[in-house]
Amino acid sequence: MESGSQALQHRLLSVKLWPPSYSTRLMLVERMTKNLTTPSIFSRKYGLLSSEEAEEDAKKIEELAFATADQHYKKEPDGDGSSAVQIYAKESSRLMLEVIKRGPTVKDGELADKNTALHETVFDISGGRRAFIDAEEAEDLLKPLRQPGNSYTKICFSNRSFGLDAANVAAPILSSIKDQLTEVDLSDFIAGRPESEALEVMNIFSSVLEGCHLRYLNLSNNALGEKGVRAFGALLKSQNNLEELYLMNDGISEEAARAVSELIPSTEKLKVLQFHNNMTGDEGAIAISEILKRSCALEDFRCSSTRVGADGGVALAEALKTCTHLKKLDLRDNMFGVEAGVALSEALSLFANLTEVYLSFLNLEDEGAEALANALKESAPSLEVLEMAGNDITAKGAASLAACIASKQFLTKLNLAENELKDEGAILIAKAIGEGHGQLNEVDMSSNAIRRAGARLLAQVVVKKPGFKLLNINGNFISDDGIDEVKESFKSWPDMLGPLDENDPEGEDDEDDEEENAENESELESKLKDLKIEREE
Repeated sequence: MESGSQALQHRLLSVKLWPPSYSTRLMLVERMTKNLTTPSIFSRKYGLLSSEEAEEDAKKIEELAFATADQHYKKEPDGDGSSAVQIYAKESSRLMLEVIKRGPTVKDGELADKNTALHETVFDISGGRRAFIDAEEAEDLLKPLRQPGNSYTKICFSNRSFGLDAANVAAPILSSIKDQLTEVDLSDFIAGRPESEALEVMNIFSSVLEGCHLRYLNLSNNALGEKGVRAFGALLKSQNNLEELYLMNDGISEEAARAVSELIPSTEKLKVLQFHNNMTGDEGAIAISEILKRSCALEDFRCSSTRVGADGGVALAEALKTCTHLKKLDLRDNMFGVEAGVALSEALSLFANLTEVYLSFLNLEDEGAEALANALKESAPSLEVLEMAGNDITAKGAASLAACIASKQFLTKLNLAENELKDEGAILIAKAIGEGHGQLNEVDMSSNAIRRAGARLLAQVVVKKPGFKLLNINGNFISDDGIDEVKESFKSWPDMLGPLDENDPEGEDDEDDEEENAENESELESKLKDLKIEREE
């Protein structure tokens, strides 16, 4: 019978990593474009590229990196392509850094004009202290919106609590600009108000904004419940072009979820839908699944911390099969169990563009985790973030996880904390990320009953990653000697190693188990004796 390590090696041999698919190449261009247009320490020094220039540069970078990697691959066509993928990633990073240091090629005046134009399209009063505002303050705060010919297309009233007097001041002002608005953020805008007043305020805003052609609507943090959802009924019913809808921390119960599904007439263009931290439950999840079935363009779905159990999880999984363009999926902190996990695996196999998946604390156990890992291994070639913490995954499930992880060469973050992987599972995971994975920068394997051998190999593997930032192996059972070995690996990069204050060298074993643990550790040590890993300079 094959050991876990042998089974993993056989799986690895069957994975062909080169050439990348067309969608994978497009995904890399999108990611580089995002990096080139995101403010950073480099952009402050060299300048920030416009979206158009960044996209053009990203396409050129990808073409050059692909050509270089493909030329390398043709010299070893019988290989699995992992070295070509590494060259592809490294060459992309190198060329992107050159472009960042080159800076924008547009003239300073042109860039200033673009920044000014951006500033004038966004009206945001969310800064400063979180407070009630009265009519007088509303008059003063909203004065810029009264200016004739203003070009505001986005308003953000978050973090300010509107009462009836302030709402009545805002109503005619919003009415005068409603036809130009495309983005409205009314999150946390009735905090501390009595229910009757809050509902009346919501009705006022809903009525005055009815008919706006919005692409973005954020109603989070308002404790809506069904009454609140229906108070926004006029606004919701008039929306046919929504691309982003946020209803987080809104008290979305079963009834409220049904109301959302009922009131929104069209979700054909919806790309982002987020329901985090609600009391949705199974029946509410079934209502949300009806929205998903109508949302074929969806790219980002979040339904975390919503008290969804097995039945609701299965309903969501079935509905998600419609959303084949999904890039980000967050279902953390629900009570799915094995059955919903297996059902979800069938949907995951359809997501070729998935880059982030958050499946922690779903009670998946080995069976559910293995089903999901096997599905992900055959899809999502550009996966960047994988989180499956707190799912009671043991060393048995680690082999499938490791095979999946080994095929994800663009992975940047891996979180498998609070499972039961132990040394055997930790070693399989360490070997899976040992080859390639040049963009990996964070690994969390805390609270997994890992001992000396597993901890040492994890440290040796990640410390060689050129852009690595953090290894978390706290809360394990690493011996004092093991801790010393881990710290020695990170002696030149101490900030890359997380705290170890919750580590328990004694573990949670009885004295009768000490001899067995010593034998197990000796066996693991023998597996590692010929493995030498040096950090790349």
